[in-house]
This record gives sequence, structure tokens and C-alpha cells, in this order.
Amino acid sequence: MTALAVEVRGLRKQYGEVTAVDGLDLGIHPGEVFGILGPNGAGKSTTVEILQGHRSRDAGEVSVLGADPASGSRTWRSRVGIVWQDESAPAELTVRETVTHFARYYPKPRDATEVIELVGLGAKADSRVKALSGGQRRRLDVALGVIGGPELLLLDEPTTGFDPAARRQFWDLIRQLAAEGTTILLTTHYLEEAEALADRLAVIAAGRVVAEGEPAALREQYGTDATVEWSEPDGAQRSERTATPTRTVAELMQRFDGEIPGLGISRPTLEDVYLRLTGQENAR
Repeated sequence: MTALAVEVRGLRKQYGEVTAVDGLDLGIHPGEVFGILGPNGAGKSTTVEILQGHRSRDAGEVSVLGADPASGSRTWRSRVGIVWQDESAPAELTVRETVTHFARYYPKPRDATEVIELVGLGAKADSRVKALSGGQRRRLDVALGVIGGPELLLLDEPTTGFDPAARRQFWDLIRQLAAEGTTILLTTHYLEEAEALADRLAVIAAGRVVAEGEPAALREQYGTDATVEWSEPDGAQRSERTATPTRTVAELMQRFDGEIPGLGISRPTLEDVYLRLTGQENAR
């Protein structure tokens, strides 16, 4: 195993007859924001739980910050921040009490008031957790994940339940943490979020990595044909899928003798690539 922040080789996990993770490989560099995409049941959460040391594995090698999470020490755990899918905050405490309490578990925590402001809960600092909305509780979960000043932050679908403004605020927080040198592993169903935040992405299907790389590189490598759209003189809308959109436009210019009415060219999005890689291309 190397000096990667996270290195996984041949990871396997089975639940009875079901293989959740099937020989998965990953390598995440220090300071990188790494996204994992995949449909429900692809093995994303199981993988993250194994990296956390929360779940055992059946086979494979795993190194997280230089240690095997299956036997991680208390010191090692203090270096890893986690935002679970499920809420973890006690309902009767206030936001401030909760964050302050969790800060005591870490040798060098961030300032509790600063973290509460970072996640957008400053106005709710003295509200009880049970009085928060679902999105506000999710923000509190993020606060508990970052309060320890982790070297590695594991985020399992962290913005579920966020409204658009809260999601953008969370993105700013992730960018700030990354700029400070935090390594971040993110699973998400939001393709826009993955593209906005991740330096690299891994697409998982049936427990295996089926593609990995920078978002732009994945679109380039796995994207399907571009779509050229235009309007005919009678107003009818036409479109054509083509691997050579420039040639199609040149042919249209010759036919129209100049300007092409209603011309539009759309290239494959990350969503198109994701659906193709996970076998859901016809599910749109």
C-alpha cells in the first residue's frame, strides 16, 4: 500500500447470497475531493462504512490514512470525520450543546461557534435538535462531521433534504475544507453536485468501479454523440445525433446558404455518461 490517503484493492463484501462489493479498487490522493456515483444497491454505502471501520470486509486490502480501518485506534478515528446517511444528533440538546459536546471527543477540534456558522445554523444555535427541519438536521450532521478538524472527511449523501440555497452553501464549505487540505470522499445522487465539487469521480455498478477519472475526461471518453438541432424554413424542428457535429453544421450552412435558424448543439452531460455506464440509458 502506498502513501495515498485512501487505497482499496480487491475489496469484497457479501450479505448472504447478495454480493454488495465485488473486487472494488480505489485510490484517493491527499487533499483530493473524490466522488463516488452509483445507483442504489451499487455498493457505495457499504464501501464507505468499511472505510470508516464501521463494517467488516470479507476480502481485500484497505488503507485509510495509513491504517487498516478494521483495527483503527482512537487516535486514527479522531483524524476521520464522518457524515452518516442517518441522523446522529440527540433530539433534546440544542445545536450549540450538541456541537460543543461532540467537540470534546477530539484532541484539536474546530471552534464550535465557527462550525455552526459554517453550516448555516447560526440563527438556530440555541434551538433544540427536535425543533429543526429535516434540512437543518442534515446541516447539523455535517457540523458534527467537521467539528474535529478531520484530515479525511467521509460524506455519504450529505445534502439529502437540503434546499438549493443550503446545498450551495454546503458546496462552499466543502471547497473551503479542500482548500485547507482536507481529503474528502463524497457519495451523492446529485450529478450537478459531483461535477461541481469532485476533482475525480468513480462510477460504481454492481459492486465494481466501471469508470474513473476527472468529470470532463469521463464525458469525453464515455459520452455518446452530440445532438444538433435546427429549424426548417416551414418552422418544423429537426435534430440529428452525430459523432461529427461540426461537419453536420457545415452541411446545414451550405443548405441554408448562411445562418441556420434555431441552431443548437448539445453534447453529452455527466448525467448521460452516468446513465450509460450504469446501464440506465433508457430509464430517462
